[in-house]
Amino acid sequence: MAMQSSIQESGAATLLKRAVELDKEGRLQEALISYQTGMEQLLQVLRSTKNEESKAQLRAKFNEYMGRAEAIRKIIDEQKESGKYHEEIHIENNSTGHSYEQIFRRFLDNSVTEVEVEDPYVRNHHQICNFVRFCEMFTSCATQVQRIRLKTGKDDGFETQQQQMFALNELTESLRHYNIELLVDYSNVLHDREIRFNNGWIVKIGRGLDYFKAPDGKYSIGSYDLSQRKCHSTTINIFHRKFTKGV
Repeated sequence: MAMQSSIQESGAATLLKRAVELDKEGRLQEALISYQTGMEQLLQVLRSTKNEESKAQLRAKFNEYMGRAEAIRKIIDEQKESGKYHEEIHIENNSTGHSYEQIFRRFLDNSVTEVEVEDPYVRNHHQICNFVRFCEMFTSCATQVQRIRLKTGKDDGFETQQQQMFALNELTESLRHYNIELLVDYSNVLHDREIRFNNGWIVKIGRGLDYFKAPDGKYSIGSYDLSQRKCHSTTINIFHRKFTKGV
C-alpha cells in the first residue's frame, strides 16, 4: 500500500497509465515519451524508498516498463529506417490540450536545425499570430533551430497583401535576435499543409496551423494559452523519412 501511495504521489502512475493507453492505441512515439517520463519519476521513488520489499517490487515494475519502452524504440527505429512510420491523431471538435508545443515538441531533438512549413493560409491576422506562436516554440525551448522556411499564399486584396508582408517582415526581424533566419516564399498553387523537420519527421495537419477556434472572449481562459484553447476537428498524420524534400 505504501509503495502504491509513493508512486501515485510522484505522478509516475498517471504518466505510465497514459503510456500504456497510448501503446494500446498504436501511438508509439507518444507512448515512448510517456514511458520515459514516467520511468524517470518512478526511478526517483525507487531511490527514496527504504523498505527492501517495496524496493524490489518497484525495481520489477521499472524493468517491465523499460523493457516495453526499449521494444517500442526498436519498432520505431525499424519503421523510420524503412520509411514506413505512420501515426494518426484525431483532434476532436471543442477538445483542448493541443498547443503547438504539445503537438510538435517531441520532434525537436538536438539534430533539428531547419524547419519547413507549407501552409497556404498564413495570411490573415489570426493566422499570422498562430505562426508567430509556432515560431515562439523555437525561441522559448532549448532548440538548435537556425532556419525556418515558410511557403504560403498571398491574400487577395492589395492592402491585405501589404499587411501580410509587413507582419512577416516584422517577424523575420524579430527572429534575427534569436539567431533564427526566416525565409518566406509566396505561392498561389499550394494545397497541402505540411511541416517538415530536417531530422526526418513530417507532420501533416488537415487544417494546417489554423486548427484553433476563436476564444470565447478577449479575457477568457484560452485567449493566450493555446493548451486551453478549444480546437476544430482535424486529423494529424505523422511520418518519418530518412531524407525530407527541400530541407
